[in-house]
Amino acid sequence: MVEKSMIERSPVRIFERAIGGGLGEGKMGVVLSRRGVGKTGFLIGLAVDHLLQGRKVLYISTKESVEHINNFFDQIFHAMADSLDMDQVPQKLLRMERNRYIHVYNRKTFSVEKLQQSVEFLKDAAGFEPDMVIMDGTPRFENTEEWEIEGVMKLAAEWGAGLWTSSNTHREGQEMDDRGVPAAVSRFDDHLSVIVNLEPESDHIKVRILKEHGSTELPQVQMELDPKTLLLRWR
Repeated sequence: MVEKSMIERSPVRIFERAIGGGLGEGKMGVVLSRRGVGKTGFLIGLAVDHLLQGRKVLYISTKESVEHINNFFDQIFHAMADSLDMDQVPQKLLRMERNRYIHVYNRKTFSVEKLQQSVEFLKDAAGFEPDMVIMDGTPRFENTEEWEIEGVMKLAAEWGAGLWTSSNTHREGQEMDDRGVPAAVSRFDDHLSVIVNLEPESDHIKVRILKEHGSTELPQVQMELDPKTLLLRWR
């Protein structure tokens, strides 16, 4: 019961309710922000919360080394352990590490086929099938094609996993739609279930939901990222 209470107290529960109960299997969510604002921290926070529930996460990066991502996971995990007054921290950290795989690819050579091969290998060698897939640094929406988006979403559906990714916004010179979504991303709008924007303020990072599945009335939630820990919190 203590662990269930800890999970229920996580601010991620509020975020999940705001996006209609969660992302959903075979669905794609995109996190937007300017470079360096906190997209990676936000995504890893979702992953750590998922792992604390005993689920499995595959983290794909075309930007950072495995060591860097590992350290980021540890940082977010320990910040979350402190904020939730978590007990049995070493045991939960070990379980998190066992249920998570980090794969780093060269951005120029990454492909849907390589992703499929990686997961098939993990399934055969370790009995690992992801419940959540995070793709940080890929796809690059400005350069990708529709068949690539459809390809990774098809794989996520086959695994029964939700798929999160990210894209950069810029201060100037970027074509946007009326929601503030870059045109390079919005051209795939039919494939995107959730879009979240991280907006830096003076003392926090505002979390604003720009798309919530098919809803025409977007939730107005007072959620933010702590700029020091990059954890979600209720404001």
